[in-house]
Amino acid sequence: MVLLPDNNTYLFSYQRVFPAIEFARKTLNGSELFGGLKFNVRYENSGCGGDALFALVDKQKEERPDLVLGPVCEYAAAPVMRVASHWNIPVISAGALATGFREKNSEFSHLTRIAPTYLKMAETFLAIFKDFTWRTAYLIYEDDKEERNCFFTMEGVFTVLSEYHIVTDLAVLNSHEERVDTDGIISSTYGSEVVIMCAKADKIRELMLAFHRRKLTSDSHIFFNIELFNSSSYGDGSWRRGDKFDNEAKAAYSFLNTVTLLRSTKPEFEVFSMEMKKSQQESGIPVCEDCSAVNMFMEGFHDALLLYAFALRDVMSNGLTKKDGRQITHSMWNRTFEGIAGQVSLDANGDRNGDFSIVRMTDPDAGTHETIMNFGTNGTFKPMPGFKREWFSLRTAPEPPPPKHIESSSGGLGVSAVTGLIVGGILGTALLMAFYFFRKNYRITIERRTPREECDIGKHRQLREDSIRSNFSAA
Repeated sequence: MVLLPDNNTYLFSYQRVFPAIEFARKTLNGSELFGGLKFNVRYENSGCGGDALFALVDKQKEERPDLVLGPVCEYAAAPVMRVASHWNIPVISAGALATGFREKNSEFSHLTRIAPTYLKMAETFLAIFKDFTWRTAYLIYEDDKEERNCFFTMEGVFTVLSEYHIVTDLAVLNSHEERVDTDGIISSTYGSEVVIMCAKADKIRELMLAFHRRKLTSDSHIFFNIELFNSSSYGDGSWRRGDKFDNEAKAAYSFLNTVTLLRSTKPEFEVFSMEMKKSQQESGIPVCEDCSAVNMFMEGFHDALLLYAFALRDVMSNGLTKKDGRQITHSMWNRTFEGIAGQVSLDANGDRNGDFSIVRMTDPDAGTHETIMNFGTNGTFKPMPGFKREWFSLRTAPEPPPPKHIESSSGGLGVSAVTGLIVGGILGTALLMAFYFFRKNYRITIERRTPREECDIGKHRQLREDSIRSNFSAA
């Protein structure tokens, strides 16, 4: 059973992904390696909410599926995985990347994630922070309060950096507001060495323009953008809007580093890619001539069916059946195999190990980008030919903004008159202040400090607790 949304605005919609799954099914059905095994697939509309769970429950009235592929969206995936784990059905998803799904002792016990998770991506930041000895980060993410992709993305970054005592602060952008409070954000980034962002392309551009205008891009801050799934969001010309700010934006983007998935290919992938492109064109889905027609969700769900086939074959060779969901699930974990685009490696917790790239503008005049570093599962970076270490070296330490200058004025009085007024005021209130100081000091301190401390603590706990305790428990 495959749970995918019908809406083509999603990169993992049914029309985009089902050709990849069918490609894998035909490969398996015609392979002697899996002789005798036939894979029948049924597709259901998952949406990104409760429809996924309803589809699974309705399906079990006929016969419970042997396998669930999907859903991708966190809030659709959580209840499906709880029920599937209770029913002993393996679940493989190319989504559900949030931190909360790593706990697989009970309700997510049958989940295997075939795409690299946000925590795996965050290890990229940890490695580069260690390499360049950065200690502070400012996180900026956009939150729509619905699917919350950037919330879950930044949650992974926050979790990993916090575990290694890297100081973080954060700002939340409301996706329903057109304009960004750039002045407020910029004033908050002083004191942080690294700025990490996750937002829609237009807001990233707005922020980078603001940072560049305040001269924060050249020496005191390092800027990162996270865009894992859609290469067109960071590729050549991502700064271009055809307006009067294009040249300024291009200059600002020359300081922006984008973290994305490493794209590796092999000869078989080219055939797969051509088939996917043809299928999308027949479905009326626009495909850029110079862009890849395959995204990570299409690759992931193709490889998910292969992974299940390997595990099912191994389990059945030991005398078990396709209904032994727990054994099939564990057989998929801690396994390495050849996927459609290259090697796929899953860890002992059933989460895919990821390879990531850092993309940067290497020709500021032309505005073209290329991969400058790759991060592998061994925890190290591999610099590419275009890499320059000085791009990641802070020339000056970030400092807090200077206090606003207040013009002094005597209101037309002479210096001696002003002095007399000041001294008189001090003498007149000295006894009153002495009386109140001791009595009120402790209470005033608490009143002034506690809200700020609670705010700070709340901000630091927000990413960690909100999705795990509130969101998933309500999903």
